[in-house]
Amino acid sequence: MTDFTLHTIESAPEDSKPLLEGSLKAFGMIPGLHAVMAESPGLLKAYQEAHELFLNSSFDKDEMTVVWQTINVENACHYCVPAHTGIAKMMGVDDAITEALRNVTPLPNAHLEALRDFTLIVVRERGNVDDAAVQTFLDAGFTKRHVLEVVLGLSQKIMSNYTNHLANTPVDKAFQPFEWHKAS
Repeated sequence: MTDFTLHTIESAPEDSKPLLEGSLKAFGMIPGLHAVMAESPGLLKAYQEAHELFLNSSFDKDEMTVVWQTINVENACHYCVPAHTGIAKMMGVDDAITEALRNVTPLPNAHLEALRDFTLIVVRERGNVDDAAVQTFLDAGFTKRHVLEVVLGLSQKIMSNYTNHLANTPVDKAFQPFEWHKAS
């Protein structure tokens, strides 16, 4: 496997230094994902901006978690599932939601289940979603804005999931208690 550098502020390319400083300020640490992405300042900047945009989407904290973790689990991301488990705890998301997502078991309500179903369709069909599936999602109480914000969340997660697969990013110490492996 190719060895990727976990950059520090000192070792990072010049254009990544302010981005890593922002990570340190926001999280009190430089997440391993950011340390790896720093090799490509454009990727790190795009990821950070997509993350901020998704946080400011019309989804609430439970819905954001459903989108993120559905994609993380589907893509079997060894880094992002534990990280978003910890993030969900910090956001005050009910543990029942997190555990259902991690274990691919039923979610606590039909609204969140409809969001997981739609997100999976978008991922698996690479955006080639038929009108019936979109209508089912809309009938579950979502909007056309939500349809497109699933795409935004997916864009963010593709950057992180794929980077973590390529770099085998070590799980940050803060998220190690939430270690996860895809069930076989």
